[in-house]
Amino acid sequence: MVSIMEIYQLLPKLNCKECEKPTCMAFASSLLSGESEIADCPPLYESGYESQLQELQSLLAPVSGATETGLVIHEELCFGCGNCVVACPVNVANDPHGAALGLAPSNDKVILEVAGGVVTAKNVGECRRFGQNKILCDVCIVTCPSKAIEFV
Repeated sequence: MVSIMEIYQLLPKLNCKECEKPTCMAFASSLLSGESEIADCPPLYESGYESQLQELQSLLAPVSGATETGLVIHEELCFGCGNCVVACPVNVANDPHGAALGLAPSNDKVILEVAGGVVTAKNVGECRRFGQNKILCDVCIVTCPSKAIEFV
C-alpha cells in the first residue's frame, strides 16, 4: 500500500497552496484519499519535476480505481473465490438468503459480488467504512486468500 510519506517525498514541497491545500503534506493526504488529483499541483508540471511527476503517476496508478470508501480490488490477483462476499457483514445483512449462505447474491443491495470470475464492488456507499458512522471494518481483506482487496 502507498503511504502518505512516499507521496510527499515526490511533491515539490513548496507549500504554495496552488492545490488549495495548506501544505504539501495535506495535499499528499488528499491524493491518497482520492480527494485530489495530481493535476491539482501545477508546480509538478513545471521544468525540473518531470521525474517526480512520472514516479508519482506510477506510484498512484494502483489506487486510481479506488472507490469512495478507499476500496481497491486488484482484479489481476482475484480468482473469484467469493470469501469476501460471504464474509462482508453488510452483504449478510442485506442478503440473508443468498450471500449469507455462501450462494450468489440474490438481490442488488450487496456491496461485493463475483462477476466474470472476479469480485466487483457495487453499492459502496453501504460499506461500513463510508459515511458519518465509519467503522474500520476489514473483513473482506482478511478473508481474501490472494490479497486482492485493500483499502487506501
